[in-house]
Amino acid sequence: MTGKKILVVDDDPKTVELVKLYLERDGYAVVVAYDGLSALRVFREELPHLVILDLMLPGIDGVEICRLLREESDVPIIMLTARTQDRDKMTGLDTGADDYVTKPFSPGELAARVRALFRRLPFERGPTEIKYGEFIMNIPKRDVHLKNKPLKLTSVEFKILATFLKEPGRVFDRVELIDKAFGYDFESFDRAIDVHIFNLRHKIEPDPKHPRYIKTIYGAGYKFSE
Repeated sequence: MTGKKILVVDDDPKTVELVKLYLERDGYAVVVAYDGLSALRVFREELPHLVILDLMLPGIDGVEICRLLREESDVPIIMLTARTQDRDKMTGLDTGADDYVTKPFSPGELAARVRALFRRLPFERGPTEIKYGEFIMNIPKRDVHLKNKPLKLTSVEFKILATFLKEPGRVFDRVELIDKAFGYDFESFDRAIDVHIFNLRHKIEPDPKHPRYIKTIYGAGYKFSE
């Protein structure tokens, strides 16, 4: 066993069992829920290390569940969605999801994305603490302060900010940031990075419309102001 616990939330029992089978093969402990209210209860009882959350749920939908989870935790969340429009994917990411998988999906691919997210969580390589300007980041504790005030970031936002703070002034293109944040090629929806940058700016910038820290380098990517 990996020691990691995953909550799978979907109203389709067959989907839940298939995902559970593949995750257990990888050594994860799996707990399940079939609706929004049960998902919240199981999450608070079991304290999983990652959540796989269906967008379309009876009662409280996945977007609202994601929002509620984000109010109390920065646990990684992978959203499952049958919708393929960019705006639907962006809604999940904007609410705080770290990744998404479109139905119908390959359970093997989903398991690979789970492994990729877990690989990125510890930040075992590099410095354990970063101090840059008004930012202080503790990597192992996944804790960051700006002007001595704590920032509440999702796991992907934390990884992106850590990437910037480690190399301020360097221009990162979308592919590099995707690799840093997700750990695999995410070319099917590279605007995901733009959504996370947008959300991060609203948490750290005095004026998100005129960024002081995260600069857009048109045609190249993003960089953190030196």
